[in-house]
Order: sequence, then C-alpha cells, then structure tokens
Amino acid sequence: MKKIKFGMVGLGRLGIQHAENIAFKIPEAELTAICAIEEERVEEIKTKWGVPYGYTDFDEMIKNNELDAVFLCSPSHLHCDQIEKALEAGLHVFSEKPLGTTLEECKRAEKAIENHPDKVFMLGFMRRYDPSYVYAKKMIDQGKIGKPFLFRGYSQDPESAIAGAIAYAGHSGGQFIDMAVHDIDLSRWLLDSEPIQTWGIGGCYKHDEFGKHKDGDNVSALLKFKNDAMAFIFAGRTAPHGYNVETEIIGTEGILRIANVPQKNLVEVLDPSGVRKECSQDFLERFETAYVDELKEFVDCIINKRKPEVTVYDGTRTTIVAYACKESFETGKLIDIQEN
Repeated sequence: MKKIKFGMVGLGRLGIQHAENIAFKIPEAELTAICAIEEERVEEIKTKWGVPYGYTDFDEMIKNNELDAVFLCSPSHLHCDQIEKALEAGLHVFSEKPLGTTLEECKRAEKAIENHPDKVFMLGFMRRYDPSYVYAKKMIDQGKIGKPFLFRGYSQDPESAIAGAIAYAGHSGGQFIDMAVHDIDLSRWLLDSEPIQTWGIGGCYKHDEFGKHKDGDNVSALLKFKNDAMAFIFAGRTAPHGYNVETEIIGTEGILRIANVPQKNLVEVLDPSGVRKECSQDFLERFETAYVDELKEFVDCIINKRKPEVTVYDGTRTTIVAYACKESFETGKLIDIQEN
C-alpha cells in the first residue's frame, strides 16, 4: 500500500513528537521531509532518522513533488499563510491549533480550504481523540447524564515550564487563544452548542512579565451558550505539581469527571513524604495516545477520501470565542460573542 508522504514543519517540543509519530507510529505514513529555521536541528534529525529531505524554507519544501501532505507545527501566526500555500501546492494539510491568531487569518484559511475540496484539512484539537473524552462524548450522546448544562475545564501548565511560556508570550496570541482554546473546543463539542456571551477575568498573580502583553499567568472565563448551558474555563501557568487537565460535565441525570486527580498512572508511592500519586509533567505525556490517534484519523481520511470531524470552522469559532474572552479580560466587560 502506498504510504502518505509527509513534510513536517517545526521541530520544537511538540513538533518533534509529531514527527516521531509520523516516522515510527503510523504504518501508513512516511516522514519524507522536515523543515525548521534551525539548520543544525534539521540536519541532526535528518541524519538520525534517515529522513530523505531537510529544509529551512517552507516555500522550498512544498515544491517537493514527492510530498502528499504537510503537518504544521510552526508558530501560530504562520499557520494560515502556510495552510493556503500548501493547499495551492496540492497538499493535504494538518495544522496544530490555533487555526489563526486573528479572525481575518481564519477567514482566509476557510476560503483556501473551500477552494480545494479535494484536499483533507484537519486541525489539532487532539483532546477529541483522547480515549477518556471519546468515551465521555459517547455517554453524553447516549443520554447517560441527561441534558448536559455545565462544562468545567481546567488546563494548567507547570511552574517548571514558565520560562518557555514567558519567552513565547509575545506571539502566542494570549492565554485564551494559546491554552484555553482546547477547553473552548471541548465545551462546544460536549455541550453541542455555541457560546454567545463571556465574562473573562484573571491577572498576573506570580509573573508580571505577561502583563506587558495584556495577558495573565492565570485567567478564567464564564461562558453562556445558545442552549442556555454554562461553561467555566480556567487556564493557568503556575501549577506547582505538574501538568494538570481536568474536566467535568454536569447533566440533569448525572455527572462525568475526567482526570479529576491528574495522576500519571495507577501507581501509588509510599515513602517518608506519605502516600501519593505522581502527576504528568507535560501535555506530551498526558495526551500521548491522543496525538497518535488524531494523526491516524488524518491519514485514514486521506486514504479513504473522506473529511474529518474537526474542521476549519471549528478553528474559526474557537478563535472568535477566545478573543471575546480576551476582550472581556482586558476591558472588564461582559462581551456578546459575534457570529462567524
């Protein structure tokens, strides 16, 4: 069977994980090219893994006629431009979140994807492919908790990773677009409705560096949905114990909780400190399976000529909601969320 030949863009912490998944964990995929601005890094991975092609220029890479698809793990503000160029080059496109850092960028990506209906586009909302969230969605759809009316989502990065977060803050788009988009997307998916109002609050409780970008190190938002459901979303950068993502969905007949205790595995440690469970230390560890499964879905869509559930419009909508939360956070006002 013909393998789907990928060009990987970006070799940072997440990019290298995606590249490894393509190269070694998906039998139907082949890592044919890699692209990053650091030439030494490109040559290192190219040699180590036996990747045929290495580039420091995205425009040059997409001229490679051997490629079938590109995987974009580049800085957020480059996504939409690269999506457009890759589609024009005849390539299928998987892009990490967020879709874009402005609504104008998202609309540009929408148009490019609409102009290439024969190509598969998928956005990296990997939590939809995490086994626990897949199971929760199935239970909700089957009516196991009645009518869901409240979503609560916590996403916390560890304090140990704060230096990278501060360095990235200037071009991240802010914490709502950089972190909270996952919970925004989950709330839309699990509540099966769209947010119409938001109240955002937060601040720089430990690291004032975020303030110069009109951002906080810990932020939260309350959302009202078209179907009157509610969502509370919290995104933080200063968790002392490790990487922590937890979700609760409350319905009229039951409650679902996912990762209420952010444990790394089922092992309990008994030592002079007491009895404890260790926590995952980053998103790569917590969502290892989800990253592989979303890539499997993308490859299968290409092979079987179908489209994934996650679309460009999910990316646009989460961007609109995230920026409404950011506007509320910055102005202290209740914000009505605009339609697309």
